[in-house]
Amino acid sequence: MLDFIYYPVSWILWFWHRAFALVPGLGKDSGIAWALAVVFLVFTLRVLLYKPFVKQVRTTKQMQELQPQIKELQKKYKNDRQKMAVEMQKLQKDHGFNPLMGCLPILAQVPVFLGLFHVLRSFNRTGHGFGQLGLSIEQNANTPNYVFNAADVQSFLSARIFGAPISAFITIPDTELRAFAIDGLGLPSKVGIAAVAIPLMIIAGLATHFNARASVARQTPEAAANPQAAMMNKLALWVFPLGVLVGGPFLPIAILLYWVSNNIWTYGQQHLVFGRMEREAEEKKQAKLEQRAQNAPKPGAKPVNTRKKSAGDTVDGAVDAVDAAVDAPPSTNGTGKTTGKAAAQRRPGGQKRPGNRGRANQKRRR
Repeated sequence: MLDFIYYPVSWILWFWHRAFALVPGLGKDSGIAWALAVVFLVFTLRVLLYKPFVKQVRTTKQMQELQPQIKELQKKYKNDRQKMAVEMQKLQKDHGFNPLMGCLPILAQVPVFLGLFHVLRSFNRTGHGFGQLGLSIEQNANTPNYVFNAADVQSFLSARIFGAPISAFITIPDTELRAFAIDGLGLPSKVGIAAVAIPLMIIAGLATHFNARASVARQTPEAAANPQAAMMNKLALWVFPLGVLVGGPFLPIAILLYWVSNNIWTYGQQHLVFGRMEREAEEKKQAKLEQRAQNAPKPGAKPVNTRKKSAGDTVDGAVDAVDAAVDAPPSTNGTGKTTGKAAAQRRPGGQKRPGNRGRANQKRRR
């Protein structure tokens, strides 16, 4: 039914197992080769999801920056949910915000996790229930598993990591545990399986918690105060790590390896991406400061007033121009008539026009 997931997962796992089987000292039956194949299956997936992860981080940061505006919309349209939804969509569109990008990397990992779980369980189909066929030990050892042929299945069943089969789990039934006792190998011990699985469970739980803590620490106070964000933070910090410890006894050792590897990659990738984003923000800040410094007046230079002149400033300028003409020294234009101040100050009837001092007084009265 989900072959479009199972086959790609099988091909990637097959490729890395073949690659590590060529390493001297390992070989195709080595549990280390199978364990590394699972680890690099994780790394392959995370490389493919690197760009969506960066987009997710930027989307999360953008959502935190929009929190004040979102709260305003929620307060403004608290009695009109339809209008609030429309305004929220408009706000997201105006800022190029896509909430789906924040979930894409997580959503993409879920089918891979389930696909790997099913493929690993399908190496041993001696049990009953979902995904199991109730095969005998001989039938199971000679039944291909998706892209893995019968020889690969036998190699996987005989592979051990610190003495434990890589797809065994603490609560495995005895009937299924016998499937790993092939090629003269004895029956694996559940104590030995627990000795490998429990440390991986603890490491996986701690890695999940510290990854969540690093993510929460980067949230703004406004975003952390949001009720939905606060609930998700509690889930990520405490419920998910506890879920690993509670569900660990039911998970194959290879799945626990997957979980640990995924968290280690996430921890390193978060520091890399967030560090780069902080440098970008610092570079933008420095660019703005340099631009502001270039636009500022040089030391000793008089600042230029670029504001628009008002109507009163224009009238005063015109009056000052007239006064300057009135104060000009008398001169003749060649006809013997006086021009300049003397001529400008004379009115019909022999009266003089008021001088500059009179105009100054008139300005003060205004």
